Amino acid sequence: MRNYENLVIVKPTLTAEEIQANINAIEEVITSNGGEIAARDAMGMRKLAYPLAKNERGYFHVIYYSVDPSAISEIERRFRINEELLRFVTIKYDTNREVTAWNQLVQKAIKKATQPAGEAKVEEEVVIPAAFEKDEEE
Repeated sequence: MRNYENLVIVKPTLTAEEIQANINAIEEVITSNGGEIAARDAMGMRKLAYPLAKNERGYFHVIYYSVDPSAISEIERRFRINEELLRFVTIKYDTNREVTAWNQLVQKAIKKATQPAGEAKVEEEVVIPAAFEKDEEE
Protein backbone atom coordinates (compact mmCIF):
# COMPACT_ATOMS: atom_id res chain seq x y z
CA MET A 1 0.00 0.00 0.00
CA ARG A 2 1.18 3.50 -0.84
CA ASN A 3 0.60 6.80 0.88
CA TYR A 4 -1.58 9.47 -0.72
CA GLU A 5 -3.01 12.88 0.03
CA ASN A 6 -6.22 14.26 -1.44
CA LEU A 7 -7.18 17.90 -1.34
CA VAL A 8 -10.83 18.41 -2.23
CA ILE A 9 -12.69 21.69 -2.67
CA VAL A 10 -16.42 21.45 -1.99
CA LYS A 11 -18.95 23.99 -3.28
CA PRO A 12 -19.54 26.82 -0.79
CA THR A 13 -23.28 27.04 -1.54
CA LEU A 14 -23.98 23.94 0.56
CA THR A 15 -25.05 24.03 4.19
CA ALA A 16 -22.67 22.81 6.91
CA GLU A 17 -24.56 19.50 7.13
CA GLU A 18 -24.40 18.99 3.35
CA ILE A 19 -20.67 19.77 3.31
CA GLN A 20 -20.06 17.26 6.10
CA ALA A 21 -22.18 14.66 4.27
CA ASN A 22 -20.07 15.18 1.13
CA ILE A 23 -16.83 14.84 3.13
CA ASN A 24 -18.15 11.63 4.69
CA ALA A 25 -19.07 10.32 1.22
CA ILE A 26 -15.56 11.14 -0.05
CA GLU A 27 -14.00 9.28 2.88
CA GLU A 28 -16.38 6.35 2.29
CA VAL A 29 -15.18 6.14 -1.33
CA ILE A 30 -11.60 5.81 -0.07
CA THR A 31 -12.39 3.21 2.60
CA SER A 32 -14.67 1.16 0.32
CA ASN A 33 -11.74 0.79 -2.09
CA GLY A 34 -9.51 -0.65 0.63
CA GLY A 35 -7.99 2.60 1.87
CA GLU A 36 -7.02 3.35 5.45
CA ILE A 37 -7.45 7.00 6.43
CA ALA A 38 -4.55 8.19 8.58
CA ALA A 39 -5.62 11.80 9.20
CA ARG A 40 -7.95 14.56 8.07
CA ASP A 41 -7.41 18.30 7.96
CA ALA A 42 -10.51 20.47 7.61
CA MET A 43 -9.06 23.73 6.36
CA GLY A 44 -12.46 25.41 6.20
CA MET A 45 -13.94 27.97 3.83
CA ARG A 46 -11.33 29.90 1.85
CA LYS A 47 -11.24 32.39 -0.98
CA LEU A 48 -10.15 30.90 -4.30
CA ALA A 49 -7.41 32.46 -6.44
CA TYR A 50 -9.87 32.63 -9.34
CA PRO A 51 -13.56 31.71 -9.71
CA LEU A 52 -14.38 28.04 -10.29
CA ALA A 53 -17.84 27.40 -11.75
CA LYS A 54 -18.82 30.95 -10.69
CA ASN A 55 -17.76 30.29 -7.08
CA GLU A 56 -15.31 32.68 -5.43
CA ARG A 57 -14.94 30.57 -2.28
CA GLY A 58 -14.69 26.88 -1.47
CA TYR A 59 -14.54 24.49 1.48
CA PHE A 60 -11.06 22.90 1.59
CA HIS A 61 -10.52 19.46 3.12
CA VAL A 62 -7.33 17.34 3.08
CA ILE A 63 -7.34 13.57 3.59
CA TYR A 64 -4.17 11.54 4.21
CA TYR A 65 -4.56 7.83 3.52
CA SER A 66 -2.90 4.58 2.43
CA VAL A 67 -4.32 2.45 -0.38
CA ASP A 68 -3.25 0.07 -3.14
CA PRO A 69 -2.23 1.97 -6.31
CA SER A 70 -4.81 0.05 -8.35
CA ALA A 71 -7.65 1.68 -6.38
CA ILE A 72 -6.65 5.28 -7.20
CA SER A 73 -8.27 5.25 -10.65
CA GLU A 74 -11.63 4.21 -9.13
CA ILE A 75 -11.35 6.79 -6.33
CA GLU A 76 -10.62 9.58 -8.80
CA ARG A 77 -13.43 8.39 -11.09
CA ARG A 78 -15.89 8.66 -8.20
CA PHE A 79 -14.54 12.14 -7.37
CA ARG A 80 -15.14 13.26 -10.98
CA ILE A 81 -18.75 12.04 -10.82
CA ASN A 82 -19.46 14.02 -7.61
CA GLU A 83 -21.00 17.31 -8.79
CA GLU A 84 -20.53 18.96 -5.39
CA LEU A 85 -16.72 18.97 -5.77
CA LEU A 86 -15.22 22.00 -7.48
CA ARG A 87 -11.72 20.49 -7.70
CA PHE A 88 -9.59 17.71 -6.26
CA VAL A 89 -5.95 16.74 -6.46
CA THR A 90 -4.31 13.43 -5.54
CA ILE A 91 -0.68 13.46 -4.45
CA LYS A 92 1.33 10.24 -4.26
CA TYR A 93 4.14 9.90 -1.71
CA ASP A 94 6.52 7.31 -3.12
CA THR A 95 10.18 7.78 -2.17
CA ASN A 96 11.55 7.45 1.36
CA ARG A 97 11.93 11.22 1.59
CA GLU A 98 8.33 11.76 0.50
CA VAL A 99 7.02 9.11 2.93
CA THR A 100 8.86 10.86 5.77
CA ALA A 101 7.23 14.15 4.75
CA TRP A 102 3.83 12.40 4.59
CA ASN A 103 4.30 11.04 8.12
CA GLN A 104 5.14 14.54 9.37
CA LEU A 105 2.03 15.97 7.67
CA VAL A 106 -0.12 13.25 9.24
CA GLN A 107 1.31 13.97 12.70
CA LYS A 108 0.72 17.70 12.19
CA ALA A 109 -2.90 17.09 11.10
CA ILE A 110 -3.55 14.81 14.09
CA LYS A 111 -2.03 17.37 16.44
CA LYS A 112 -4.19 20.12 14.89
CA ALA A 113 -7.33 17.99 15.22
CA THR A 114 -6.69 17.18 18.89
CA GLN A 115 -5.69 20.74 19.84
CA PRO A 116 -8.39 22.56 21.83
CA ALA A 117 -10.09 25.36 19.86
CA GLY A 118 -9.18 28.13 22.31
CA GLU A 119 -5.51 27.20 22.59
CA ALA A 120 -3.08 29.59 20.91
CA LYS A 121 -1.13 28.27 17.97
CA VAL A 122 2.60 27.94 18.42
CA GLU A 123 4.69 29.00 15.45
CA GLU A 124 7.22 26.44 14.27
CA GLU A 125 10.88 27.33 14.25
CA VAL A 126 12.21 27.93 10.75
CA VAL A 127 15.55 26.24 10.11
CA ILE A 128 17.73 27.91 7.50
CA PRO A 129 20.12 25.53 5.71
CA ALA A 130 23.82 26.32 6.14
CA ALA A 131 24.18 27.05 2.40
CA PHE A 132 21.79 30.01 2.70
CA GLU A 133 23.42 31.37 5.86
CA LYS A 134 26.73 31.88 4.00
CA ASP A 135 24.98 34.04 1.40
CA GLU A 136 23.53 36.31 4.09
CA GLU A 137 26.95 36.92 5.71
CA GLU A 138 28.59 38.08 2.48
